[in-house]
Amino acid sequence: MSKQELGRVQIMDRIAERHLTQVEAADMLGVTARHIGRLYRAYRRDGPGGLASKKRGRTSNRKLPDALKARVLDVVREQYFDFGPTLAREKLVEVHGLVVGVETLRLWLIEGEIWIPRCRRARRSYQPRDRRDCFGELIQIDGCKHRWFEERAPACVLLVYVDDATSTIMEMRFAESEATFDYFEATRTYLQRFGKPVAFYSDRHGIFRANAGDQAVGGSGMSQFGRALADLNIDIICANSPQAKGRVERVHSTLQDRLVKELRLAGVCDMEQGRPVLEAFRVDYNQRFARMPRSDRDAHRPLLEHEDLQEIFTLQTERRISVELVLQYKRAVYVIDDTVENRKLRGAKARVCEYENGDVALFYNGRRLPYRSHPKDNARIAQGSIVENKRLDAALRFIAGKQAQRDRQRLANPYISVRNKARIRQAALS
Repeated sequence: MSKQELGRVQIMDRIAERHLTQVEAADMLGVTARHIGRLYRAYRRDGPGGLASKKRGRTSNRKLPDALKARVLDVVREQYFDFGPTLAREKLVEVHGLVVGVETLRLWLIEGEIWIPRCRRARRSYQPRDRRDCFGELIQIDGCKHRWFEERAPACVLLVYVDDATSTIMEMRFAESEATFDYFEATRTYLQRFGKPVAFYSDRHGIFRANAGDQAVGGSGMSQFGRALADLNIDIICANSPQAKGRVERVHSTLQDRLVKELRLAGVCDMEQGRPVLEAFRVDYNQRFARMPRSDRDAHRPLLEHEDLQEIFTLQTERRISVELVLQYKRAVYVIDDTVENRKLRGAKARVCEYENGDVALFYNGRRLPYRSHPKDNARIAQGSIVENKRLDAALRFIAGKQAQRDRQRLANPYISVRNKARIRQAALS
């Protein structure tokens, strides 16, 4: 008997002893008094066993025929043996006309040992990888979003750079999100302090690797961050799994414990206050946990004289110059000064560099091109369907919601500059 049925036995005993009326029992069990009467008669006639469900042990009226089950399993074994239940069910319906529920098919496949649920599969083994020999040979980078200031401030991202050979934390920086300019700034600080490593080791985030070919810069798979590293002759390697870059992942676990407590003890409540604490924490952490490399050679290379980090760490793209010495970039028109030398550039491609503060510079073969900018006319309103006067308020609320959603999407864009973010926030407050 079920727990519910055993509870009803106690109620029937109290009714039999006249300690409880049937109406009161109905209120306690949440059923009608008429149903309590039926239960009590069954209890008087058959004892506690009379309260047990008569359907127990019987075949469900909704059970599918055994012939259909056998047919489905035969088709799956022959054609879809490596399909999951959801995809196999789609093919059974579309190709064979065999209609069966996904969960029913899942149970049939498990019973027939055709498909093994994930909870029963053996966990994948990740073979340990030896550390690199030299300091600066491979630097693991990653960002971790966490409530670093607990409830004192919203969650933010901590960018962490860890040396693979020594587990030394090379750089830490707070950021609102994993954005390109934040990685630019953290990498610039790293390079100015230590020099150029052989390679960076990251995950497959869109900042490090353009997953869509049409979004690539300079070829398939080249992101803005990858292009900047290529200009500095630094390679970037994308890991296939979090376990592959386990050193920085384990550092995240340590920081989520130790760093959170240090920030609490220091009374830090925002990212700006936390930056001095990060540097002191980094030095103390390396003294405690960093280890010596197998080789004494430092693989870092010095920056070259012509490597201007301020120019390299910008958003760069190419735009073709029109006959009128005009090019367009991000909804703005840039008119190049009409000089004899610049007239030779008609039809050529100029390099557009956008800085973190929103400034734009144009270059051709290393020469900076003077220009004046004209923002596009954004004041035009596309005329849509006619809205009745009584529905105007709802239409305006809908439009305002869409505009707010577009502003949030633009703020979440990792490639937007700080100046444009400030403009969007200012417009939302006004």
